[in-house]
Amino acid sequence: MPNRMMKLLLIEDDPAMSSTLQRAFERRGAQVVACDDGRRALDRWLASVPDVVILDLSLPGIDGLQVLRSARDAGLTTPVVILTARGTVGDRVLGLNTGADDYLPKPFDLDELEARVNALARRGGNPRSVGNGDAPRTFCGMHTDDDSGAVYFNGTVMELAPREAALLRALLARPGHAVAKERLFELVFAGEADVQIEAIEVIVYRLRKKIADTGAQLVTLRGLGYLLKAQA
Repeated sequence: MPNRMMKLLLIEDDPAMSSTLQRAFERRGAQVVACDDGRRALDRWLASVPDVVILDLSLPGIDGLQVLRSARDAGLTTPVVILTARGTVGDRVLGLNTGADDYLPKPFDLDELEARVNALARRGGNPRSVGNGDAPRTFCGMHTDDDSGAVYFNGTVMELAPREAALLRALLARPGHAVAKERLFELVFAGEADVQIEAIEVIVYRLRKKIADTGAQLVTLRGLGYLLKAQA
């Protein structure tokens, strides 16, 4: 498939935030359509379906959750990352259950947002990522097949349970950077309301053993989360 510019729909009513994000992603080679109103945003989304939607929750007209709910009811499957000052676990779960694919509380790191947008674009079938070209990222011989979700080590599919694979995919998206325990829980146990957050520790324990021979190390950072790094 030929390369093309990634199309982003940015739904954010704060003028300074919207302007900053639009300039940042356009510098990285994306085509950005910005909208500051919930009702108009849904019309824009329907008129020209983007590759990824960046969605604020606090919007005039109708709020971000209603925009998202209406879009999903209309059959729009575009990946969505929510940006919001509402940072509680309950708010994150509500957003994800409404149909969001990712959630980033404000304030956030722009590089992390870029990485999450790229991951959602690849998951949605767009081979074009902003910033770093189209080559798959490999870390310690491991990389993810974005179509199947399988993780490969030196060209061979790794034997991972679905939850282990989901955890590893999340960590491989940003090796060397901590990923919050709550964020990993949302990805690994999506939609499983009866599971306690401590269950993620069991998946970490199992995955740590399965990647022991790859040259990568799964590190626990107390109070921060987990990260992948190359073994010393």
